Amino acid sequence: MENGRDSDVVVVGGGVIGLTTAVVLAERGARVRVWTREPAERTTSAVAGALWWPYRIAPLEAARAWALRSLDVYEELAGRPERTGVRLVEGVLGETGRDEVDGWAAARLPGLRAATAGEYRGSGLWAQLPLIDMSIHLPWLREQLAAAGGSVGIRAVERLTEPAAPVVVNCTGTGARGLVPDPSVRSVRGQVVVVENPGIRTWAVSTDPASGEMAYVFPHGDRLLLGGTAEEDVWSPEPDPARSAAIVRRCAALWPQIAGARVLEHRVGLRPVRHAVRLEREVLPDGRLLVHNYGHGGAGVTVAWGCAREAAGLITG
Repeated sequence: MENGRDSDVVVVGGGVIGLTTAVVLAERGARVRVWTREPAERTTSAVAGALWWPYRIAPLEAARAWALRSLDVYEELAGRPERTGVRLVEGVLGETGRDEVDGWAAARLPGLRAATAGEYRGSGLWAQLPLIDMSIHLPWLREQLAAAGGSVGIRAVERLTEPAAPVVVNCTGTGARGLVPDPSVRSVRGQVVVVENPGIRTWAVSTDPASGEMAYVFPHGDRLLLGGTAEEDVWSPEPDPARSAAIVRRCAALWPQIAGARVLEHRVGLRPVRHAVRLEREVLPDGRLLVHNYGHGGAGVTVAWGCAREAAGLITG
């Protein structure tokens, strides 16, 4: 069995963080191999709503910096949406004030303004943000990796010292809880419902001030991704029919036509939440380098490129 000895770097984990990190390293000239327990289409990244916006991630100041570096990339990729899955789409950040974007993102978001009563029933911000179709974006990342000479192998890892490469990068998300082991990694379970799109072209994210329950609607062509939930310390990957029905009801309160939309799929993802993203290097007892890049909560897509470049810098300097 291939042990990674012929690679400069083995990246463990094949979600958006692992693949993006592998692409950055391969494009810098490293021989990169990704080891992943599941194909990208079966990772939490495939379930992501994938609107560019920091969510459930700490520390916030660092997350915002990573997000802005990623925004540079997504704005460029949005010029080829059919290939990359990235589009710049307008919508409403409900229950969000201007003070939450001033000082870090406002200058980067042209057209940012208060939502009108016709656009949203409460107070919110109208913004144009990257919205990523992960069913296109994850295969595109794989293609970019292959074009740069890297590869992906389906392989479960029991220990981070298992790969024989000089450098190992840990991008295992919730898997880091047992693999590192790191008991501070927690699951915040997210459930979404995919329905036929009745003609909605803008997105919305809404939070009920009383209950704290959220609803989001993300259009991807002829499909809508409806969410969502944030169940702390819940590890079940099975969809809950009652929660699915509640998601549809909350989203239909934003757009009534959603109530009659045909349901296509139910999905569950486990967000890897931690008190702080772990992005640091560690020297193994045998002198090899282990770089950790995990704990991105609900913002993996949002910060992927910024974190990948920082991780690469920990290796290449």
